[in-house]
Amino acid sequence: MTNQRRNIYSSSPLEKEIAFSRACRVGNIIAISGTAPIIHGVTQHKGDLYQQTLLCFEIMKKSIEEAGARIQDIIRNRIMLTNIIDWKEAARAHGEFFKGIDPACTFVEVSRFIDEDWLIETEADCIIL
Repeated sequence: MTNQRRNIYSSSPLEKEIAFSRACRVGNIIAISGTAPIIHGVTQHKGDLYQQTLLCFEIMKKSIEEAGARIQDIIRNRIMLTNIIDWKEAARAHGEFFKGIDPACTFVEVSRFIDEDWLIETEADCIIL
């Protein structure tokens, strides 16, 4: 692939409203936007941080694969939580999903997200070698 920009979209209605894509690939680099636990605009697994985290990773994985990469190409994840006290539930999901890949990862607490039912948003960076 050349260094031409390729945007990957998902089913989020916010993509058009905000003017963003789920992922953007330029050459061998892919940036994954903030990914919330939503499908077709509906928040999933309300109140369950573990399941919301897994869903965010599945949404990211789908967009990464659509961009021509694999989750093994993720070099960094960012985990944003509304309650850092619950970090172990998100960490458990991360550990299960990324075991053996072990990307760089940061957990931070944020005051809130666009939807109050989101307990988490995730971001990722990939480099295809």
